Amino acid sequence: MPRILVKGAEVTVPNSVGAGTSFSEATVVRLANPSTTDYVITVSETNAGPTVGTFTLLADTTEMLEKQPTHTVHVASGTDVLGTKVGFTA
Repeated sequence: MPRILVKGAEVTVPNSVGAGTSFSEATVVRLANPSTTDYVITVSETNAGPTVGTFTLLADTTEMLEKQPTHTVHVASGTDVLGTKVGFTA
């Protein structure tokens, strides 16, 4: 089982279009939703660019998101979702 290599501080995922973060140009981001609410996560080519895709991060779950270094991430609403730049080790 791979282990997580923490490469940055955990931060609140921005909640508006144009304010997304690349997590210091991360290619893998660990997203955590410790709340009881489901949230829609959006990945965009850039803050002002087109949407690459969206998915729902279910309540009380974590996901590993693989993305391009320049892609940005934001949540549709709220301040509950946290993200951290990570990598994997053997």
